[in-house]
Amino acid sequence: MTINFFNLITDTVKTALAEDVGSGDVTAKLIADHQQAKATVITRQQAIIAGKPWVDEVISQVDPGIEITWLVEEGASVAAGTELFTCSGKAASILTAERTSLNFLQTLSGTATITRHYADLIRHTSAKLLDTRKTIPGLRLAQKYAVSVGGGLNHRVGLFDAFLIKENHILAAGSIATAIQKARTLAPELRLEIEVESLAELDEALQETPDWIMLDNFSLSDLQLAVANRPANVLFEASGGIDGEDELIAIAETGVDFISMGAITKNCRSIDLSMRLHSQ
Repeated sequence: MTINFFNLITDTVKTALAEDVGSGDVTAKLIADHQQAKATVITRQQAIIAGKPWVDEVISQVDPGIEITWLVEEGASVAAGTELFTCSGKAASILTAERTSLNFLQTLSGTATITRHYADLIRHTSAKLLDTRKTIPGLRLAQKYAVSVGGGLNHRVGLFDAFLIKENHILAAGSIATAIQKARTLAPELRLEIEVESLAELDEALQETPDWIMLDNFSLSDLQLAVANRPANVLFEASGGIDGEDELIAIAETGVDFISMGAITKNCRSIDLSMRLHSQ
């Protein structure tokens, strides 16, 4: 499924501004309406920049009269101290937009930065880094966008666009075979992935030929055995609490097709950004 990352951006920004601005920015009312200013945003850390469309939308919704000039490209790797963008217009409007715009930029750049770090670690292998559904509520598409900017791949968007049959689904359905067969009947056009937790379950799943198999918390030796006997028409995804660099590299080197990591969206650290205001 092709993800339209931007189809919710207007509403996402509107919600973010509503929780911050509410009935109005009372502190900004201290500033004369005619007071003009220019602001420069810098990063205090090395980062992969992601989130420009969200910043632009914040500025547009707060005050379309603010002029914003980007000094870096989306996806650029920048050093600490780099100027990212400038904006000029009413001082009060710039200050009202400051926190919400920087929140989007620092969060999405943090996601892109950690994704790039992990993706680079396994670049010498054929394995691709995947995100998960472990995202910040309300920012699912935004974070998945940032993952793609950072060099990772997107897994399913949510519960609606692909089957991922996990342990509890199998228990409720009765068996691996029953769950897969029913999924094929319900929506044969959707990708079908099933989670297995042992080589025995893997053998059972392979008999039903799913599209993907998630190898959950497999040891390295079991991953190697699984890959060695993998049929050509089934893709393997390694998963299960992977966040260490050495572990990630070792898993990638077994030959799995994908490695999914919740850490790139749920454990990412926002990039430290700063806005400097200059009165005009």
